[in-house]
Amino acid sequence: MPETLRLAVSQSYTLSTTSETLQALEQTVRTASSQSVDLILFPEAYLGGYPRTATFGAAVGARDPNGREQFLHYFKDAVDLGDTPEGAGQKWVDRELAKPKEGIRGDGTREELERIARETGVFIVTGLVERCGGTLYCGAVYVCPRLGVIGKRRKVMPTGSERLIWGQGQPSSLRAVTTTIRGVKLTLAAAICWENYMPLLRQSLYSQNVNLYLAPTADARDTWLPLMRTVACEGRCVVLSANQCMTKANLPHWVTGQSQQENGVNGHTKLPEKRARRQSTVTAEGHEIALPGPKESIAPSPTSKPDSSDFICRGGSSIVSPLGDVLAGPVWDDEHGLLVVEVDFEDCVRGRLDLDVGGSYSRNDAFKLHVEGLDLSPPP
Repeated sequence: MPETLRLAVSQSYTLSTTSETLQALEQTVRTASSQSVDLILFPEAYLGGYPRTATFGAAVGARDPNGREQFLHYFKDAVDLGDTPEGAGQKWVDRELAKPKEGIRGDGTREELERIARETGVFIVTGLVERCGGTLYCGAVYVCPRLGVIGKRRKVMPTGSERLIWGQGQPSSLRAVTTTIRGVKLTLAAAICWENYMPLLRQSLYSQNVNLYLAPTADARDTWLPLMRTVACEGRCVVLSANQCMTKANLPHWVTGQSQQENGVNGHTKLPEKRARRQSTVTAEGHEIALPGPKESIAPSPTSKPDSSDFICRGGSSIVSPLGDVLAGPVWDDEHGLLVVEVDFEDCVRGRLDLDVGGSYSRNDAFKLHVEGLDLSPPP
């Protein structure tokens, strides 16, 4: 009998506040639940936000006071999960850390995610920005409907300007987690955005016998989907990749320095002049973005879907099979995209007839991988 599950990817964008984004996450999960979805993935930094185009007033050897104000806004938008700066790992998962005399440890985001998963019956994986001490971390959390949070990891290698605002996470948090959904055993783990370009990091996940590989990202380039197909084919695993889709009008005011009214009318950007669209990957206003190829551009009305030139991130979320076939996506220019696919996880085993890079094909008698603090053996 096929071991099938219904999996979903949400192409959502971060709203003005974290509480609003949590409410939107709940609404999306409830929609997914109505479609009998078993597990859903949200994008990188969905809770807390990916501060696209923000400079934080930084230049080599200089800091602008206004940039510190930007960081203050961003820090306050991040979630507090009650962890420690060094990452308490299983002790945090098992709630063994000291609690305040009154209330809970953290700001309640963990408990809210657990409530949503429990009430909907949907396993939730979401990217988030976590504040701990005075540092922010880009992370992902695994939320089981039955057991609550069963794992959390922090991005080990922020890319480019991310290194100014995010700390480096612990390699030990790359530990895969296991769960059983409707009789199907899953071993799942996440690689966040450009961590997927790190061959040894990918191998650390393959070595744990992962059959569900999660790739929340902020990369909307045309090169991303080929990477996801490579990961799926290489690891003989199902790959879910979720990215935000966002227009300039939906950037937070502390990034743009403008009020919502100045950004646009009723949440829509001001109408652009009619002009040709830019080439696929360009630099606009000093920021690298991905846009479609040349095509005649028609300015939208305030009630129509935004023109591609209005997007600062076009999405590109996808679902890929263990043999590298694209099952859904990539979806572009859809701010509320939801991909739902039924997947047979026995395809992961079928694919390992001729390739098992975490087992025999790895030639682990000749090649050795060691990751500080990480057990590379498959979890029970």
